[in-house]
This record gives sequence, structure tokens and C-alpha cells, in this order.
Amino acid sequence: MTAEIAVDQLTEAQAKAELARLSAIIAQANAAYHTMDAPEISDADYDALKHRNAQIEARFPQLKRGDSPSDQVGAAPAEGFGKVTHAVRMMSLGNAFEDADVQEFDEFICKYLGLPAGSVAYTAEPKIDGLSLSLRYENGVLVQAATRGDGEVGENVTQNARTISDIPQRLTGAPEVLEVRGEVYMSHADFDALNARQAERGEKTFANPRNAAAGSLRQLDAEITRSRPLRFFAYSWGELSAPLADTQIGAIAALEALGFQTNDLTQVSENIQDMLDHYRKIEQLRATLGYDIDGVVYKVNDLSLQARLGFRSTTPRWAIAHKFPAELAWTRLEAIDIQVGRTGALSPVARLHPVTVGGVVVSNATLHNEDYIAGRDAKGNEIRGGKDIRVGDWVQVYRAGDVIPKVADVDLSKRPDDAVPFVFPSTCPECGSAAIREEGDAVRRCAGGIICPAQAVEKLKHFVGRSAFDIEGLGAKQVEMFYNDATLPVKTPADIFTLRERDARNLSKLANRDGWGERSAKNLFEAIDEKRKIPFGRVLFALGIRHVGEAASNLIALHYGTWDAFETAMQGAADMSGADWQDLLSIDGVGEVMARSLVMAFAQEHERASIDALVSQLQIEEAKRPKTDGSPVAGKTVVFTGTLEKMTRAEAKARAEALGAKVAGSVSAKTDILVAGPGAGSKAKKAAELGIETLDEDGWLQLIGDA
Repeated sequence: MTAEIAVDQLTEAQAKAELARLSAIIAQANAAYHTMDAPEISDADYDALKHRNAQIEARFPQLKRGDSPSDQVGAAPAEGFGKVTHAVRMMSLGNAFEDADVQEFDEFICKYLGLPAGSVAYTAEPKIDGLSLSLRYENGVLVQAATRGDGEVGENVTQNARTISDIPQRLTGAPEVLEVRGEVYMSHADFDALNARQAERGEKTFANPRNAAAGSLRQLDAEITRSRPLRFFAYSWGELSAPLADTQIGAIAALEALGFQTNDLTQVSENIQDMLDHYRKIEQLRATLGYDIDGVVYKVNDLSLQARLGFRSTTPRWAIAHKFPAELAWTRLEAIDIQVGRTGALSPVARLHPVTVGGVVVSNATLHNEDYIAGRDAKGNEIRGGKDIRVGDWVQVYRAGDVIPKVADVDLSKRPDDAVPFVFPSTCPECGSAAIREEGDAVRRCAGGIICPAQAVEKLKHFVGRSAFDIEGLGAKQVEMFYNDATLPVKTPADIFTLRERDARNLSKLANRDGWGERSAKNLFEAIDEKRKIPFGRVLFALGIRHVGEAASNLIALHYGTWDAFETAMQGAADMSGADWQDLLSIDGVGEVMARSLVMAFAQEHERASIDALVSQLQIEEAKRPKTDGSPVAGKTVVFTGTLEKMTRAEAKARAEALGAKVAGSVSAKTDILVAGPGAGSKAKKAAELGIETLDEDGWLQLIGDA
């Protein structure tokens, strides 16, 4: 199985399959952790999976998926609370697992900024294992509190936050607008006392303090939250009308002066050794702190350098979390089930005797694919010493915070005498079609396509998901009901939008079904109608085209602007050559694999008919472009070449994109500006031949107002 193959030994086909596997696992874990407050695996395992994903993307950048975990933060907000759009996005953090990772982080920072190695100071602070919260103060008054959600939209928990004693209701001397960010948590002593009270009342007890804190903050009744012993550490900020300080440590001190609790283990480290020494100190203190932590966070101390470093799509460049090691457990493997996903992938799932790992009860784990079960990688090489996995085995599980747990090892000394090798199916368990494994692919897939009910149902579930159409009252359970309904069937996405019309013509009304009444049926039809007007990016993501994730869908939407322009381009790119094909490939984040998948979806007759039927029911909104008022390069395509002397290439690219420009890697007729430093070669020559405006670095800085 590819999970056991070192990244530098993966073939391109293995890397593609591994990225698909990691994307699915991490997405499910994010939902369990952030939305359901019920993590299924440990933080360390989760971090290891994200780290592996990032390593593969670095080695095979052309394979980066549109739904890459690298581009995602948290999960969609849960139902039941009002939704809040964060003025400044709440980011997640990149992770370090080894001392060498911290060293690489420092080297990257210095290289990006063009500074000597070891010249940047950092703050180091415990990483609290709780629930992220953003508090908005206006004129010193707490006006709003919101959870992280998916980083852009969170849940409005203002009334609940007001009940937490560590959160001031009013501030003296604060900026006119101040968003304070931190972590809601519960101490070990308070957690034990809460669970004791819950048990005495015969009520649900909590698995760990993090779950208890998250569940307590997200109560619809604020009085329940008031009764729970929640605490809050402040460690960051969002929107500000005036700066708090010039340094990270100074800003933390300013928050403390305003009345917030800050962590007294936060300190400034002048070099890598100081950072690692402080990490070791906090690790030793971990068991005695009285609250849960899962690592140490390092941040560039100088806020002007933080501003220069800026952000990636989901993480700041100027911070990283150095995580503590993973936890392991042994349990019995009771069964192996095969699940069929929306792309036809047959995924083996281990059903385990429930076991607690790092405070979380685990009963399911991924087994990746048939090679992994058999004890070999995709090339036939042994993994786990060649030990296969059988039902009845005593297996080692390790959990990773937001991800499905994985089976890592087998204890052959405890294998039952009647245990037999697992035979992976060669036919789909859902439709009986052949399950084909293409050469170079680690995954076996059902060839049934739209005739496979599992694929069809999973595609529909994806279509109504939160990041897609997000139709209230139409979730996974309802999708399955309608798919199997004899009189009001929903077999394709377009069928959803004809439900009201078909219900009106049908003698068997939805309102007369079990679990439905006049009001619930009316509410569903109205919720469906509300989604007839929908953003371009959501429509594209909702189609569930293989390799085309949420981030890629939004990038593609932004590139083409309108659905009509996109459809025309897909027709023009059908032969996978020519200007439309090259234009598709020029989109940052779209590689050849994704491009082929897109073009084929629109070229296949049955799939195109399904898409056209859907589009005829919708009003698809033009993609919203970032606010870049006054930017002289908004919407223009810029190419950098040669050596830049006043900023690094990475910094130049980030600045151009922040101003609304598209940064391309090659010169074409669509290039608007070439920025050429010393050593510019073929790109400068081609730009001259095409008559493209060419600027030196000073000219570029003057153009964008940074001179």
C-alpha cells in the first residue's frame, strides 16, 4: 500500500492514488472533529496524514487536487446557530513533527524574507487543545462571538460566550474595532467534576475535555453553557482598527492588559535551539498543566515581518505548530466491509472492537486498499514484514485528531487458528459490475458508473453537501429515501429541482409520507427554490467531477467568470489541444489530470445531458472577484523571470496575487506583464516577440505602489 512507501519512492500513479485517499480520510475527519465535536482519531495521526499529503504535493505539484487538504481549514459550520462571516479569515497552522521540520521552517522564513539564517526571533507558546473562538469588540463592547467554522464562516455563539468568566464584556483602552482570538477549553479538574455531575444525573458524559468544551459552547440554550466550567486563553487577533503593538509578544501583553487570560508559558526565542529547548520544557510540564495541549506554536515575533510573509490559502507563512507524538492502541478486528464511493472506488473499512485512543473511542479504521490488507505495496514489496490483515486479528490502531484511524500493525501471536486471508472482491458489492484496477492505480473501482446505486447515491449526497448546494432539509438520509422512492424518485441532481412540480402532479404527495407533513414538504420545496440562484463555484464543485475539489472549482470559476464562458471553453478543449486546452492548464492549481477529468465530463453524452438538465433549472451567478479597488494589476496575468533583488520570488508572487493579478509560470499571448530581473532569458525574448509589456523590478514596484 502506498501509505507505507516513502514519498521519494512513489511513482506518479501511486502518488495520485495516495492523494485521493488522504483527501477522503482528512475530509471525513474534519467533519467529525469540527462539526460534530466527535473526533475519531488522534491529532498526531491527523497531522501525520496532512504532512504526508503536503510532502507528496511538493514532489508532484501537478497532481495537487482541487479538494486538497492543504487548501482547507476546519469544516462547514453546524446547523442550529446563525452564521457569521469572519472579517479576517481564521486560519489553521502548518505542522512540524521533528526538530528538522522546525529547522526547515526557520530556513524558509529567512529565505523568503532574504535575511541571514538564524536572524529571526519567534514566540513559542503551548498549543491549547480546545475550540477556536473569535470575539469582536466595538468601542470596547463585546458585540459578537463566533466559532472558526470553515475559516470563512463560523457559528454565532455570542450569548454563550458572554457566560464565560474569562471573556470580558467591556474593555477599557481598546481600539475602536478589536477581534480577539483564542481557545475555549476546560481544565482537567473541572472536566472530572462535570462528568461526575453528568453521571449522577444519568446524563451523557464526555470523552475528553476538548469535546466537553466544544459541546458546552455550542449549546442552543446559553444557560447550559453558563453551568459548564469553560475557560478562555487569548493568543491572537483578527480585524483591528489600530495595531496592538509592533511584536507578537507585545500584542499578547496588550491583550493581557485589556483583561484577557494569556498563557504564561509564552516566551520569545532568539534562535532554533531556544525554540526546541522551550518545546522540551513544555512537553515535560504537559502532564502537570491541568489542561490539554498537543504541541507548541512558533510565530515570527516581528509583526512587520509577519505582514511581509503573509498567508498561503489556509495557513500563515509566519507560524507553525510543533506537535507532540502520536498515541497507539491494540484491539480486535471484527470485520472488513467494502464501501463504494461516488467515483466508484472500493474502500475497505476495518470494523473494530471499540477501543479508546487518546481519549477518543475508535470503532472504525481505514485499510486503504487490497495491497495494504495483503501486506504489500503497489509494487509487490513487503510492508509490515509481509504480514497480511485478517478478520479476527489483534491489530494496532493509531488515531489522528480529525481523521479516520488507521490499522498500522498485526500481532501474529494472537491470530486465531481459523483466521483466513481476506479475498478482495473483483465485482462491486452494490451493483455486481466488474471492479477494475487500472495499471498503476492502487484503487479498484466499480465500472458500473451511473448504473451503480452506491455511486449515484454518493454523488447526490455530495451534491447536497454543505460546500455544494447545502439544501436545508435534504441531507444524506433524505437523499437515500428519494433515490429509492417509486413515485417521486431523485436519480439525478436535476430531479431535485423538479420535485415540487412532480409532487403537484402526483397523487402520492410528499406530505402524506411517513415523517413528512404539509409544513415539512413546503419547507423542503422552498429550500430547494432558494438554491436555484447559486454561485458558479458551488455548482461546479457539486457536480462531483473526479479530481475537481472545492478550491479548484472556485479557481476555475474565477478564471472563466461565467458558466456560459466555461462551457464554451470546455467544448473548445474537447480534443485536449489548442488554445482553450492551454488556457485551462494555465490556471494555477489545475494540472493535466484535473483538466482531463473536467473536459471528459463535458464530452461524455450521458454526463453532459445530466449537467445541461441541471443548469436549465438554475440561475448561476457570475464568480465574485476579490476586492482590489484601485489595483493597477487586478485581472492581469503576470510572469516573473530572472533574479529579483529587492524581494524574493515567493514574496513577489504573493504580493501580485493579493493585488488581484494572476501569476503564471510561462509567457503566452495572454500574458500582460513580464517582470524581468537580471538573468532573464527565453521568457524575456518571447515577451519581446509577442509585444508584451516588460518591466524591471523597480518598474514593477513603482507600478504597484511599493517603490
